[in-house]
Amino acid sequence: MKKLNIAIVGLGNIGSYLFKYLKQNKRILANKNNCIPNVIYVSAKNRKKKRSFKISKKIWLQNYLNATSKKNVDLIVELIGGAEGPAKKLVFNALKNKKHVVTANKALIAKYGDQLSKIAEKNKVNLEFEASVCGGVPIIRSLKESLIANKINRIYGIFNGTSNYILSCMDKKNKNFKDVLNDAKKLGYAESNPSADLNGDDVSAKLKILSSLCFNSFLNDNINVEGIKDIDKEDINNANTLGYKIKLLGFAEKINNNIYQRVHPTLIKKSSYVASIDGVLNAVIIDGSPVGQSIIQGEGAGPAATTSALVSDISSILRGNVKFPFSISNKERKKLNFKDILDRSFSAYLRFEVKDQPGVLSNITQIFSKNSVSIKRLIQNPNRNKGSSSIIIITHLSKNKSLYKILKIVNKRSYVLKKSKLIRIDDI
Repeated sequence: MKKLNIAIVGLGNIGSYLFKYLKQNKRILANKNNCIPNVIYVSAKNRKKKRSFKISKKIWLQNYLNATSKKNVDLIVELIGGAEGPAKKLVFNALKNKKHVVTANKALIAKYGDQLSKIAEKNKVNLEFEASVCGGVPIIRSLKESLIANKINRIYGIFNGTSNYILSCMDKKNKNFKDVLNDAKKLGYAESNPSADLNGDDVSAKLKILSSLCFNSFLNDNINVEGIKDIDKEDINNANTLGYKIKLLGFAEKINNNIYQRVHPTLIKKSSYVASIDGVLNAVIIDGSPVGQSIIQGEGAGPAATTSALVSDISSILRGNVKFPFSISNKERKKLNFKDILDRSFSAYLRFEVKDQPGVLSNITQIFSKNSVSIKRLIQNPNRNKGSSSIIIITHLSKNKSLYKILKIVNKRSYVLKKSKLIRIDDI
């Protein structure tokens, strides 16, 4: 049986888990793929770091970049992370030296995927990145293979387990944002610096990759990104009262030959399927023709889920399949019209924390009227002890730019006590 020689670069939680998995399951993977996965080199920042396994001197690479020039290396697994620095150098060099690459690096693919796919295609090697999006949820392979017959018009869902865990716990455990974030860090669901998860950047990178695969387009940075940092317990309670749940969702939609990419907290009906996805789970929903709607759900992160995706990619290469990284040739990929969402219309939840004094509500409703935004529902919760009032307004479908304009105008009024909130509502 032939062998495929592998170098693993990056031995953090995921790299270590993958190394042990390949060692323990070498025979079964060889039998399933008719080729032996043979790890011949590993490299990481620090060889002396405490790990649950010993690293032989024979397989340790002092300089990680040497993996790209070793003639006996067929495949490099990049698990360093980040769009720049060592990860970028490694992957570019590997593909230029005709090595297959498997990576879990969403930031790198979202930023340099177009350039990397061109090099991979030119050198007839694979660039596989199933593990870069939603961990153990096999969405990349589904789009590239299982759903290949379908014309996709929309993909959306929960793509970040950390933010989903935080919003779920604020709702179910009646805790505030800060306390739940600290819990998530202790449990290993959130990084010590969780900003990419909380500000929407993590979902944004994943959505760009999915969007490109769905619409056979090049990667595009025209994307509306908002995170969950401003969501507080009162918003969660208000959503429940109104019959909604708040989720951080990513959407890529094709409407009248225009593509819209957006990431933001969203109010969705409690009866919606997505509203029931709690904890660190991810869920991806694809609307296509002729299949209709497909849903894939599972663990979105962690060593086990990510290794599942990495081994899927490695197995594809073990079978000897050389495929286009983004499903079709670079020559066939399109430069589609990606538009921002300013002229899109949304129903929305707006919350104003104001002084409890005569004329405030009247002034706010006048601002809505002047900007042609129709009010569907209005709730006023006065707090007499503090001399303040919380005004919640649900709008009919309104232009996104008009909603932004209202926020901007109201926030300048002297009666406003806190920055006003806007959360879009989606009927999914």
